[in-house]
Amino acid sequence: MRVLGAALAIVALPVIIVPIEAVSYYVRNRSNGSIVYSGEKRDYLIHVPARHDRSKPAPLVISMHGGGLWGAAQKEISQWNAVADREGFIVVYPSGARNNGPGAWQTATGSGGTEDVTFISSLIDELSAEYNIDPARIYADGLSNGAGMAFVLSCTLSHRIAAVGMVAAAHLLPWSWCTDTRPVPMIAFHGTADPVVPYTGGKTWVAARAFPHVPMWTANWARRNRCAPEPVDSPVAANVTRRAYEGCANNASVELYTIRGGGHDWPGGGPLPAWLCGPVSRGIDATSEMWAFFREHPLR
Repeated sequence: MRVLGAALAIVALPVIIVPIEAVSYYVRNRSNGSIVYSGEKRDYLIHVPARHDRSKPAPLVISMHGGGLWGAAQKEISQWNAVADREGFIVVYPSGARNNGPGAWQTATGSGGTEDVTFISSLIDELSAEYNIDPARIYADGLSNGAGMAFVLSCTLSHRIAAVGMVAAAHLLPWSWCTDTRPVPMIAFHGTADPVVPYTGGKTWVAARAFPHVPMWTANWARRNRCAPEPVDSPVAANVTRRAYEGCANNASVELYTIRGGGHDWPGGGPLPAWLCGPVSRGIDATSEMWAFFREHPLR
């Protein structure tokens, strides 16, 4: 990814140049907002398009980073800013709790990240007070651990989150944990060669628990949304297949884009290290597809 690459590149610069480059890097990638919750400062990076008209309600996209990253990294990986500028919505990149270590969302405990849920809810309140946010068009998405957090939000803030998007989702809570039966539209992207969160499920070095089988997890979501049992598969690119569940309650569609040979990355977005995450997917632009999906699914 460009953000991580920039950080690593600084280490190799001559001593005199390092302070200048470090300051420049910090200015480009620092958070520009924060909330103090339970005595802890929680940061976020917000992007408001230059043509934003405060007299008109604007959609809000909450995009959450993967484990060990931070808000600005998710900005670089997802490339949401370009779509926000084109379509006229606000996007915010919150950072997970650091707890004296890498930033992460607490999605592997029985509490289901209660503090993170409260943080996101408070963030929505703060941005709604400062900007003219359309309460019917608030969306949440994430990469890996951040996608796991999007699932948590769908089960705890379904009265506020209109739809969710997931890329290479790292789910460590059992499906039975989610007791909310309100239909929530969901769009997901996952590569079949993902070495971090296997498409077919199982354990990896990331966590002691096994990850679920991605198509089965998607089918569970379709049952939650009371969709027709048989999905419709269709090719959308040479190596990408779209599985769509239709006839869902409240028009809460469920879609899974399977990228054959894709790794643990954001399709069409900023690159992640291939040695760690596997092949980069270029057959589809997950951000543009996600926004098209969100746009069709306001809160009902």
